[in-house]
Amino acid sequence: MQALIVVDIQYDFLPGGALAVPQGDKIIPIVNQLMTKNFHLVVATQDWHPADHASFAVHYQGKKPGDLIALDGIPQVLWPVHCVQHSPGASLSGALRTEKIHHIFQKGTDPRIDSYSGFFDNGHKKATGLDTFLKGQGIKDVYIVGLAGDYCVKFTALDAVGLGYGTYVFADATKGVNLQPGDLDSSIEEMRAKGVQMIESGDF
Repeated sequence: MQALIVVDIQYDFLPGGALAVPQGDKIIPIVNQLMTKNFHLVVATQDWHPADHASFAVHYQGKKPGDLIALDGIPQVLWPVHCVQHSPGASLSGALRTEKIHHIFQKGTDPRIDSYSGFFDNGHKKATGLDTFLKGQGIKDVYIVGLAGDYCVKFTALDAVGLGYGTYVFADATKGVNLQPGDLDSSIEEMRAKGVQMIESGDF
C-alpha cells in the first residue's frame, strides 16, 4: 500500500507569499499529475501557526528572519510571519487538485514549538496523527512531494524512515528555501544517507 504525502503547498510558500520558496509554483503541475497515479491514498500537510508563534522573528527585538535561536532548548530558525491560522496565506494553493486529497494534517499549531515534519513537532513531543492514520490504512510506503525540500519535506521524510516506512521523495516535485547556498543539495544527501530514496516523477 502506497500513499502520496503533499507537504505544505500553501500560498505563503509560493511566489508572492510571506515565505516564498523560489519557483515553488513550478512543482504544482507535477504534483497534480502524481495525484492521479495509483496511490492508495493522498494526504497533505498544512502549516497552521497561531499569530503569536515563537518561530516568528517579529517577536524578538533585534532579530531578523534567518537568525538562529534556542527555543526551549531546541535550535530554531526565525521566520517571517507565515501560514497564520485562517489567513489566506495558510490556504492550500487553489492550483492544487485538492479534491484528490483524502485528509489534511495541520502542524505548527503549538505556539512554543515549530513543526517541520508532517509527523511530529521539532522536539518529537507531540504527533500530528499522520502516522496513526497511515498505519490504520495499511500504508507501507510513502512518496513525498512539496515545500520546502530543505525543511518540511526533509524532516517529513526522515521521520517516515524512522517510523519504518519505505520512503521516497520526488526530487523534481520539491524546491528548497536555500537560506544558505546549497542547503537543498545537502538536505538531499542527508536524506539519502538516512535511507530515503530520491526518484523522479517520470520514473514512477
